[in-house]
Amino acid sequence: MGKPRRNDQCTCGSGRKVKHCCGVRSGPSEAALAKAFLSAQARAAAVDLISLGEADLARLYGELFDLPEHDLSLMTPLPEVFTSDLARLCRAAARMDPDATDAALPGVLARADTPVARAALARAVIALRDSGQLDDKLAAGALVDLDSRSSALMRASLIQSVLVEVGAARTPSGLVVGGV
Repeated sequence: MGKPRRNDQCTCGSGRKVKHCCGVRSGPSEAALAKAFLSAQARAAAVDLISLGEADLARLYGELFDLPEHDLSLMTPLPEVFTSDLARLCRAAARMDPDATDAALPGVLARADTPVARAALARAVIALRDSGQLDDKLAAGALVDLDSRSSALMRASLIQSVLVEVGAARTPSGLVVGGV
């Protein structure tokens, strides 16, 4: 039996057409909502960065790489499917081999770096900023980075997640997890 069409009767038994019941999803996609959220947050955060000079912006950008070490919420969940790229990345991270890590990272990053994942990271940054655990300027830099084509924070977050997963780094609370 084929997929019900818009004007067919809904299979839930309500007697309504599929387009007016549970059969047709309408509205923006989750990815579109995530992009809109990121854009709005980055636009608001950019105001905090206007007064900074080039040197301060470069320092702030450098601090983004260390950000995932401070809180578990800033670590990107690893993909559920254990691909060969993820296995290579885990092996490279366990050996603390930066060249092999850089070589294996793009394949894993391509799967993990989605608008929804970036929005989740942005929400974590906002929560830490609002609770006073994260400097306003650093949070603003992180939000602008997450809305840009740059993948600095996503990259750092993914690397930290892998390092914790293989036991090569501790969680922010000091635990060694090592599971792969």
